[in-house]
Amino acid sequence: MTAKKILMLVGDFVEDYEVMVPFQALQIAGHHVDAVCPDKTAGQTVRTAIHDFEGDQTYTEKRGHNFAVNATFADIKAEDYDALVIPGGRAPEYLRLNESVLAIVRHFADTKKPIASICHGAQILAAAGVVRNRKVNAYPACAPEITSGGGEYVSLPFEGAITDGNLVTGPAWTAHVEWLKQFLAVLG
Repeated sequence: MTAKKILMLVGDFVEDYEVMVPFQALQIAGHHVDAVCPDKTAGQTVRTAIHDFEGDQTYTEKRGHNFAVNATFADIKAEDYDALVIPGGRAPEYLRLNESVLAIVRHFADTKKPIASICHGAQILAAAGVVRNRKVNAYPACAPEITSGGGEYVSLPFEGAITDGNLVTGPAWTAHVEWLKQFLAVLG
């Protein structure tokens, strides 16, 4: 596998496992990963949240770790990257309001570069208008946003993932093994 340069979009209260595991796993696989956050520079941190499934009607949320971004958002150019990763958690709620974030996502969709989105990352995909006519999985609470954006929400077990062309999506950190396998396959 040829090493790829991957961009990861993060923000405060990104889901802890959904940022840390792929950030490290993709580097272990030999790829270069730049994690960026709007208005933050390399070395600054975002707070994470741990979402757990403990038998309630939805996930519970606990404070996670600090995660250091390793590149400066204002300095990156989407065209310099081979692929995009969008973790979930609370961050997508407000990152989807940032037009620069949406422009980055549209670049990857328009150029058909690999995109991996997990959990609430689909909120950013829907806001960017890139789910139309696509099969997408996400945390089930995001299904209405996918369908209202013209996409097809595909229900999967919480360990599953789906690939539709260059787009790999999954429901939560519980799907990391399958989600990352499929994303690595799309990366080539």
